[in-house]
Amino acid sequence: MNVTELARRVGIHTNVLLEILPEFGFDIGKKAIKVDDRVAQAIMRSSKRMKDELERRKKEEAKKRKELERAMRKERGEIVYVPDVISVRDFAGRLNLPVTSVIMELMKNGILANLNQNIDRETATVLAEDMGFVVEQEASVPATAGEEATADALQAALSTQVVGDMTTRPPVVVVMGHVDHGKTKLLDAIRSTNIMATESGGITQHIGAYQIEHTMKGQKTKRHVTFIDTPGHEAFTVMRSRGARIADIAILVVAADDGVMPQTVEAINIIKAAKLPMVVAINKIDKPDANIDKVKTELSGRNILPEEWGGKTPVVAISAKEGKNIDQLVETILLVADVEEANIRASADRPAIGTIIESHVDKGEGPVATVLVQAGTLHRGDSLVVNNKVYGTVRAMKNYRGEDVLVAPPSTPVRVLGFKIAPEVGDIMDVSKSDTAEKVRKSKGVSTTKTTHSINQPTQETNQDNQPKKTLTLVIKADVLGSLEAILGSVEKFQHDEVAVKVVGKGLGNITEADVARAESSHAQILAFRVQMSPMGQAELRNKPTVVVGKFDVIYALLEYIEAELQKLLPAEHIITEHGHAKVLAIFRTDKSAMTIGARVISGKMLKGLRVRVRRSNMIEGEGTIESLQLGQSVEKQIFEGTEFGMRFAGKLRVEVGDILEAYSEEIRKRTIEFKHLHQEK
Repeated sequence: MNVTELARRVGIHTNVLLEILPEFGFDIGKKAIKVDDRVAQAIMRSSKRMKDELERRKKEEAKKRKELERAMRKERGEIVYVPDVISVRDFAGRLNLPVTSVIMELMKNGILANLNQNIDRETATVLAEDMGFVVEQEASVPATAGEEATADALQAALSTQVVGDMTTRPPVVVVMGHVDHGKTKLLDAIRSTNIMATESGGITQHIGAYQIEHTMKGQKTKRHVTFIDTPGHEAFTVMRSRGARIADIAILVVAADDGVMPQTVEAINIIKAAKLPMVVAINKIDKPDANIDKVKTELSGRNILPEEWGGKTPVVAISAKEGKNIDQLVETILLVADVEEANIRASADRPAIGTIIESHVDKGEGPVATVLVQAGTLHRGDSLVVNNKVYGTVRAMKNYRGEDVLVAPPSTPVRVLGFKIAPEVGDIMDVSKSDTAEKVRKSKGVSTTKTTHSINQPTQETNQDNQPKKTLTLVIKADVLGSLEAILGSVEKFQHDEVAVKVVGKGLGNITEADVARAESSHAQILAFRVQMSPMGQAELRNKPTVVVGKFDVIYALLEYIEAELQKLLPAEHIITEHGHAKVLAIFRTDKSAMTIGARVISGKMLKGLRVRVRRSNMIEGEGTIESLQLGQSVEKQIFEGTEFGMRFAGKLRVEVGDILEAYSEEIRKRTIEFKHLHQEK
């Protein structure tokens, strides 16, 4: 075969191939033109090892070059000034490096950003210092008190309301409880709509907010109640606790047939920590095995004493499926709201303050967020100020029915269009800060987009013996921030002494070309939760056939897939069973790869087909196999202790009189792995 043709087939440049062949035992000469076909076949079989070695050298050379450049910059003391926020393009300009190089460095550190996107100062500082630069902060406007929004910041903002201007607002009710106890079905019954049918697997994947009208018995005035539906799956702990923080009243849903379950207890703890008044809804009373008194007894054991038992907690037995006692539950909620009236008040005549309770990027509408207005009124055209940064302007607002609205008073949940970027779930929106935020933005000269990725990559995990774990590397894409948070939170709980999970990329929206490239460079799988492949991503995937993409619509399925993949990484268990020992008494015949010998079983038994270790002077000399056994003239399958027998020993080792043969069998058994946090919630 012609050498150039061989080089084409193995995918290595001809000169490089001729250079590396001697290292792999193929010394055909550096000026060879042709090569023997058999040698060519052997070279092609070794091509993968050659490519791996060339790739290793390439990376090593790049690493050395990078370290040299880093050392030279340190020696010269090159300084770069970094502001609080800077675009990737400007950052590359200040470093005097190509934009593509900076983007690649960001990708290596888990940040997917294009040349026009912004990174924060902390990220830029770590990256620049890693490349040998001396970093100094560029003078900027001092950060305001509301720069980092938290629940405390929300309370501080709400406390600025003038008491005399405050009026009663609709109560905000959070619905909590164990998975599959009927929370969404309850809201479905209350609103007489079928939201649950739109959720994959009948499990609520996102946090949602809905508002109803209700007229109490004996009254004519319609009253509004806002409900927040929190997912019951264990993965959504963060979302549930966030829902509790922004609510006025909590409904604890407990199934009459199941009783108090793990997430019921967790919901109770969250409600108590948030100091929320509670109404218990005992659901599924239509089931034959429903036991209301048993549920009340279990709740009493958790210091939740029903009113009819002398306690302070209203308890309503309902059937969300049949719509039984739903009106009674709503009446109870409104009665509790009347008792708590002093705490359920807000000023409507002021700029809106609220919390982002859902956020995602819509293919047609762009970044969209659901905002629960907690004080003031949100108008179309208002500035969207999130965490004291301008995120856009209210272009349109829709209520939970999808109807356009012009204003959103306190306790109103609205779907807001007009965000330039998607805010994070739990972020605080305060329109009153629009003037301050605009001044800060102009003084900085850049947009205030925040980067949610961390530059710190997870290090190689080791087990208790300081040995590296086998790692499942992932790129995770989700449709909304709430789901992404929940998935990442559950991934962190996959703890095992021999295997680990590492997330090298994460984000919202469809799978892009950059996601596929990152997965290939990191040897990672892409897990997509309720998102699709973009056209460019699909094209890139065709060029990267080794990249695995898994698509999921239910959190359970995604987590179970991770568990199964980790199980594949778990080393198999090798079980060796000792069966017996025999002493060689005579050698009858010696062939090329076998021997006929005489022996006596000194312990246990000898079985046809077993492997044997040959021990001589207390040293293992080699191994072989029992090809056949013979007792007198009869062929046997096994020979027991104390019996002399003939044996056909298969193996290259030459057995000698006096050797001890140790017969054993080896079983390779697949090990199983089960993570409690994934299975205890089912």
